[in-house]
Amino acid sequence: MTGWTVRASVEDDWQAYRALRLEMLEDTPIAFLETLDHARAHPDEHWRNRAANPTTTSRLFAAVADDGRWLGTMGGFHATGAPAPHLVGVYITPEFRGRVHGMADALLDAVIAWARPRGSRLLLQVHEANTPAQRFYARRGFALTGSTVPYPLDPSTRELEMSLPLLP
Repeated sequence: MTGWTVRASVEDDWQAYRALRLEMLEDTPIAFLETLDHARAHPDEHWRNRAANPTTTSRLFAAVADDGRWLGTMGGFHATGAPAPHLVGVYITPEFRGRVHGMADALLDAVIAWARPRGSRLLLQVHEANTPAQRFYARRGFALTGSTVPYPLDPSTRELEMSLPLLP
């Protein structure tokens, strides 16, 4: 990893997080449960709160360039009472995609380390048309569970559930 590091976000990261979130929604609108217009309307306090990692039920990790720019993000979310944590908010800026950079792997490693004490598996939902993401997850050991849900922004399409065993 040269020129960037992976770390948990803090409140002071809110502007970098907002910039990357808007980029992600423009680049891959089917991958997130929010529209670009909706995200643009959020007040600054929303972004501060999301970047601050204010609860123990979620953790947002960022790949941060030496100049402070966010290049990628992944998060973990474990709803109270849910049997397993979920991988959420996965995005890598286009010029840092691919195995050669190792960014997606490094971010996923951080989420897995966060999730391991919270359950025996890590779940995710991926849009049925997002085959590059599905290939990455499969390479990292995730498997389709057979569960699907309608994609909230277009119920005529589906999100596929994938699961990764979290070994001690």
